[in-house]
Amino acid sequence: MADKGRTSYRNMTDEVDDGNFRVTVQELRQLMELRKTNAINEIKAKYGDTLQLCQRLLTSPTNGIRGFKDDLDRRIDVFGSNIIPPKPPKTFLQLMWEASQDTVLIMLIIAAVVSLALSFIPSEESHGGSEAAQWIEGMAIFLAVFIVIIVTAFNDWTKEKQFRGLQEKLESEHRMSVIRSGEVMEIPVSEIVCGDICMVKYGDLLPADGIIIQSNDLKLDESSLTGESDAVKKGVDIDPTLLSGTHVLEGSGKMVATAVGLNSQTGQIFSLLLDIKGQKGQKLEVEADEEPVNSEEAANKTTPVDEEAQANPSVPNNHQVAHVDPELNSGESQEKSVLQGKLTKLAYLIAYGGGSVAVLTTIILIVRFCIENYGVQNNSFVVSDLSNFVDFFIIGITVIVVAVPEGLPLAVTLSLAYSVKRMLKDNNLVRHLHACETMGNATAICSDKTGTLTMNRMTVVEIMVGNEYHKSVPEHETINHGLKELITDGIAINSSYSSQLLPADMPGGFPRQIGNKTECALLGLCLQLKEEYQMIRDRWPVEKYQVVYTFNSTRKSMSTVIPHPNGGFRLYTKGASEIVMKKCTSILDKDGNAKLFNLEDKENMVKDVIMPMASNGLRTLCLAYRDIPAEEEIDWEEENNVVCNLTCLIIVGIEDPVRTEVPDAIVQCQRAGVTVRMVTGDNVNTARSIATKCGILTPESDFLVMEGKEFNRRIRDKTGKISQALLDKVWPNLRVLARSSPTDKHTLVKGIIDSKLSVHQEVVAVTGDGTNDAPALKKADVGFAMGIAGTDVAKEASDIILTDDNFTSIVKAVMWGRNVYDSIAKFLQFQLTVNLSAITVTFVGACTVSDSPLRAIQMLWVNLIMDAFASLALATEPPTEALLLRKPYGRTKPLISRLMMKNILLHGVYQIIILLVMLYKGADLFDVDDGISEGIRGNDTPHYTIIFNTFVLMQLFNEINARKVHGERNVFKGIQRNSIFIAVIIGTLIAQVLLIEFGGLIFRTVHLELSEWLWCILFGLGSLLWHQIVTSIPTKWLLPSICSFGQTKEDETLPTIREIQPDQADSVERKRAQILWMRGLTRLQQQIRVVNAFQSGLQHRIERKSLSSSIHEFMAPPPGDSFDIEATKKDDESAPTASFPSLETTL
Repeated sequence: MADKGRTSYRNMTDEVDDGNFRVTVQELRQLMELRKTNAINEIKAKYGDTLQLCQRLLTSPTNGIRGFKDDLDRRIDVFGSNIIPPKPPKTFLQLMWEASQDTVLIMLIIAAVVSLALSFIPSEESHGGSEAAQWIEGMAIFLAVFIVIIVTAFNDWTKEKQFRGLQEKLESEHRMSVIRSGEVMEIPVSEIVCGDICMVKYGDLLPADGIIIQSNDLKLDESSLTGESDAVKKGVDIDPTLLSGTHVLEGSGKMVATAVGLNSQTGQIFSLLLDIKGQKGQKLEVEADEEPVNSEEAANKTTPVDEEAQANPSVPNNHQVAHVDPELNSGESQEKSVLQGKLTKLAYLIAYGGGSVAVLTTIILIVRFCIENYGVQNNSFVVSDLSNFVDFFIIGITVIVVAVPEGLPLAVTLSLAYSVKRMLKDNNLVRHLHACETMGNATAICSDKTGTLTMNRMTVVEIMVGNEYHKSVPEHETINHGLKELITDGIAINSSYSSQLLPADMPGGFPRQIGNKTECALLGLCLQLKEEYQMIRDRWPVEKYQVVYTFNSTRKSMSTVIPHPNGGFRLYTKGASEIVMKKCTSILDKDGNAKLFNLEDKENMVKDVIMPMASNGLRTLCLAYRDIPAEEEIDWEEENNVVCNLTCLIIVGIEDPVRTEVPDAIVQCQRAGVTVRMVTGDNVNTARSIATKCGILTPESDFLVMEGKEFNRRIRDKTGKISQALLDKVWPNLRVLARSSPTDKHTLVKGIIDSKLSVHQEVVAVTGDGTNDAPALKKADVGFAMGIAGTDVAKEASDIILTDDNFTSIVKAVMWGRNVYDSIAKFLQFQLTVNLSAITVTFVGACTVSDSPLRAIQMLWVNLIMDAFASLALATEPPTEALLLRKPYGRTKPLISRLMMKNILLHGVYQIIILLVMLYKGADLFDVDDGISEGIRGNDTPHYTIIFNTFVLMQLFNEINARKVHGERNVFKGIQRNSIFIAVIIGTLIAQVLLIEFGGLIFRTVHLELSEWLWCILFGLGSLLWHQIVTSIPTKWLLPSICSFGQTKEDETLPTIREIQPDQADSVERKRAQILWMRGLTRLQQQIRVVNAFQSGLQHRIERKSLSSSIHEFMAPPPGDSFDIEATKKDDESAPTASFPSLETTL
């Protein structure tokens, strides 16, 4: 008998009742809480069988629901829609309140309150009539803080809007195949309704709860909901419940949707997490010393979420790994991107330095005032003296305000938001913001071959049939009829029925290939042989299948067993040519007669057929079959005893042309210092040929090309453990890794990232499309998933989705990433120059004249308001091709280069000299009243107004210098392409004029004459001329980089997943309920990962999974294979051994 879990189906009618639904939402919710035998018994007790459940839902197992609008509306009214409402966005007032919680702003508010209060206390001395307006400075600080809060809140509101728009885009990409009115169609998952018949396939993320109608070798990862790390077998008679939010690891099937949206298991947990409609989590009353939960209960029923776990708001946002085994790692992993790590260290350094200078400035001002007032002048303390102390305190706070680059988070956010929007036009759908800038640091790209470097339009161009090698497909009349029938039946039956050829979009064009492209090539061969594959499929629906051994990267083949019309069974197999050939004992000649196929014949076949095909860059597949007599006893679980003694039918060479634009893109990468490596499951000769055509390999190069087996042999020591030292001898010259498994890809990526060979460490990007690529995509600094051919699991693990599956889009991502990095560097160069000059002048003024020539309100304008516009101007610079003409920064290279440090220091020196000369000699040079003699609370003078105006204009013109951070002389090059920059410069200049001439009451300025304005502008223009001198000064004499802001990365912990046989399930010890649900929640938090953009004050936002539907249902791990991806991880250096399916090693 066939294994019921492997192929199961119920004979069902196609009748759809037009009456009322005879099942309630509550009944279905309770049903979906049961598992395995409990669920089976519940279905039998309440409904009889799955057919009657479908009838109660008014749906047909084969034709689905009717799908009319009235029908859909009625189902939504009764059972709900498949939408989980997002958490309501915060109001603008809430965002303002959060923005006001900033420590520096709170200190400024307190100082302003005290200053305002003291301004109304009568003073014994008069300061030239200025006392009446002393309250204005306090109010001005209030106004400045209010403006900062408004700007920050608006920035946060904009970010939230941007993120929600991105989320909507991502969610719209997730689609699923359903049957309605007898037709298979793809619809957005949000449109799925209760009663829909959903086509479940390998790699899918299930969007709703359902009951299995039919399945083929179906296994799921349910750890996201149950916390169980085992691959769970599913079938009508094993475990018929499928839960939303779980992943299909293997096989295919159909299910009837029974619970959608908030009524699904995932929806119920989301409602607890988000407190939707006032629901609260139920706390589990489980103590640490209690006995483990009964295994039967744990295996057959789900449990409410632990309230303690859901109450924890701290969720890491980048590259989090699910912790399904507490003993492996009890803490959560939180990694920072390359730029984040460098910015964090820079922020700490600036905070310490600025804080120290602020405290020192305040102390000096207070001590000097006390000595002069109470010591030298022998005055007694009066209440009005408090005003001076408050002023000193405000100056100290202002130094902190100036020291901390508040505009930096805004610059980062604007740059990323701008890049994300523009990258979407370049076919890069960014899921995680940090991936933008990290890609700019990439030094290595590990790329798939199929669909990324090639067009993924496959065609059979060469064939061995009848033991004869043909350089082109022969005419169908020349092939024996019986042989041709075996070939076409084997192709049509032993393939995913979702793979099909549709008419071309334009007359004379190629047929549209839907589904797996390799299978589409074989279907095209059927048509060339003048056979209709659909007619064969109609004769053999999947319900008649006896056994399906689905494809996976370990098996590298797919086999299907059907009943033979004359009794017994017939098995069809297709797969990697050398692997299938090893299992063949005979071969059909041109007359359709079986001949012995011995070892010598196989070696000749490899030499005369397979090698020439592979050398031409063709992918080779072997098709074979076997007839199994009725009297032979077969255990379908013993695959090796089933798929053996085969008869070889044909060997085909499939062409997948290299994309025409790829060779130029590879050259761009190499010129940009990015090494491209091909990691493929194809034959080594095929891989070498394609790599040469792409330009990854050149004739004169001595780069390594090796297979996965050789790779593993070279990198493992005598004990079988992976050695980083041995890996370091391989990866620098490795360019092509063929016949590789996803584990090999993960090992290579991890080895490159962990290697210390490179001076600045490698930053690795990886492409992937299969479920089994998820570990490598997670481990990589930037993971690229294929938007067309990628599975849901691969997309979930990725950072960027390539909507066109094209390698050139990766190159564009590199360019945008470098542009983001440069934009941040430009703003830092500008901001730190402002900070250096402002802090120095303030500190020197405090020490020498007991006053700051730059008033607190003026520095607030410069640092908090003007810098916000500067960040907008510098963060929106469009990228240029020149970005690809330099080497990447790498992981540990300082964020502030020596060249930038030179620009900051020398421009700072220029500004400081100008400002100090104007402070001490400005009154005489410009023949104006001396501001020093007025004191800290005296009248406003042209002297200090000129200093402030000159300071702002020098920053304004230095902003133009900051556009270039790589030593370019022409700072105006390309400025016309950035209209925002021009608008900001002009707008800031106009605002400064208005501020000086009309804002005197608030900003403590006075009217300036035309000649004084011209002098201020001249000193500002001097920054441009000074920059030419600075550019001419060599950087070698400067100190080595003193701001090395690198990043260390934690070793990644991967979940352990093991296969559990049905008869062993009850004997497996279950974890305590509390631990199980803590782990389950951790996985769920991974699915709704938080979007938190670089030090933003916004609360973590919930991002639900955004995934597109899979089109490969036939690839999956072999039966009996272990899913333990820690099987070979004996020490920290070992790479996990995974056996999840991978599209890279597809047929």
